[in-house]
Amino acid sequence: MAEFDNEETIRKTADTFKVLSDPTRIRILHFLCKKESSVSDIASELDLKQSTVSHQLRTLKLYRLVTFRREGTSIYYTFDDDHVMQTLEQMIEHIEE
Repeated sequence: MAEFDNEETIRKTADTFKVLSDPTRIRILHFLCKKESSVSDIASELDLKQSTVSHQLRTLKLYRLVTFRREGTSIYYTFDDDHVMQTLEQMIEHIEE
């Protein structure tokens, strides 16, 4: 088990949980678990405004939870953190028990 005696690690852990506490971000991450997608694809699939998706993706990028690649004028996002993905899956399993 990881050590929790480093204040910086504790702060970063708490900050990451804050980011994950937003239902819209969880929906976006869950969708990106399935496939790489553009802002417009995410917005359409989740019935969100593109501006909302863009705003949430900026936060997720800042916390290194998603990555992106450019293809021409399009940008495609993917959920890029297996540890966080597993944590979310475990949390969902816990809630559904």
